[in-house]
Order: sequence, then C-alpha cells, then structure tokens
Amino acid sequence: MATHGFDFDKEYWERHWQQGPADRPGSMAGNPPNPYLTRETDGLTPGTALDAGCGSGAEAIRLASRGWQVTAADISSEALALAAERAAASGAAERVRWVEADLGSWRPDTRFDLVMTHYAHPAMPQLEFYDRIAGWVAPGGTLLIVGHLHTSGPTGHGHHPPAEASATAEAITARLDGGEWEIVTAEEGPRTLTGREGRAVPLHDVVVRATRCP
Repeated sequence: MATHGFDFDKEYWERHWQQGPADRPGSMAGNPPNPYLTRETDGLTPGTALDAGCGSGAEAIRLASRGWQVTAADISSEALALAAERAAASGAAERVRWVEADLGSWRPDTRFDLVMTHYAHPAMPQLEFYDRIAGWVAPGGTLLIVGHLHTSGPTGHGHHPPAEASATAEAITARLDGGEWEIVTAEEGPRTLTGREGRAVPLHDVVVRATRCP
C-alpha cells in the first residue's frame, strides 16, 4: 500500500537495511537507544512491551536490559537479523522475541503494558498506524510515539518521505479519546545526531506519551 505515492513496503525496507551502516547518513543501525525512551519509560514498572517497527533493535534491547519482556516487530528480515546480533552481544537476548511482520496487517495475540514506536514509517497513513498500535495497549498501559516532522529534505536517517508521512503532536493527541487516555507528554523539538564522518544531522522530533485508563 502506498502512502500518498510513497511506498514504505517490505522491498523498500529490505533495500534500506541491506545498505551498510556507513552508507546511511545518521544511520539507525549503530545508534544508541533514542533518548526519549529513557526519559519516558525509566519511571515505569517493567512488564510486557511491544516495539512496533523495531529496526536494528536499540530500543527493544534497552528495555530488555531493564527487565521488560519485549516483542520487537519489523517488516525487514535484514533489520531483525542485525537486531538479534546486537541483542546477543548485549546479554538481554532471552527477554526479546523478534517478529517479522507487516504492522499494517499483523495483529498481536495479546495487549501490552507498553507499546512504543520510534520513527516507524509503515505502508499506510501515519496517523492510522498510530491508531492501530494504540489499540494494542493494555488497560493502565503506556503508548509512546516518537516520530519526525518531515520537510522536503531527508529525515537524517537517509529517507526522503513526503510531509504526509509525519504527524504533529497535536494531530496525534487529537485521536486519543480523552475519556480513555491521559496525555502525559506531547511535544515537538529539535535535536542533533552525529552522522557519518562526524557530521551533525538535525532532526525535528515529535514525542507523545499517553496512559490508557484502567
């Protein structure tokens, strides 16, 4: 399925992850966990978690190292192979289950204490993707969405998606029913990654954390 003419399908993501880490400016392959993950989840009691669009696994591995039981799903077998290799080196591999899945059609067989996604671009409209994963949060659980606000240029991870592939914090929170969700964090702001050859890569991030009412 194309997103406004831009197709983030399995072929796209396999091709993306087949490139060596050095070939991708601001590559996600070797990056440490997203800083928002630590800020938004370190105060939570470890339980079950889903990382939707886990990529090379940095966030899933970080959670597992903190005692979470993590299901990490991604459409790319290339990304999952890299993630599993990183997990084995981390010592947290036994607490992560890697799932190759198209998140536009796959459904988990349970709900989770934490559902998170970091910069995932599915082959479906971005806000509909967020709606979909929000449904997988257990009562009393947490939804964490970290995304880009895109311009006409690349994201910093080597993508050139259309503006429609991003969403503002306001647009995301507007879809979370106030009778069912408590918004904890809703913000946008810049940060900088260190890319290839030490080059500074600017990002403009969107962070939303919400708690589903018990």
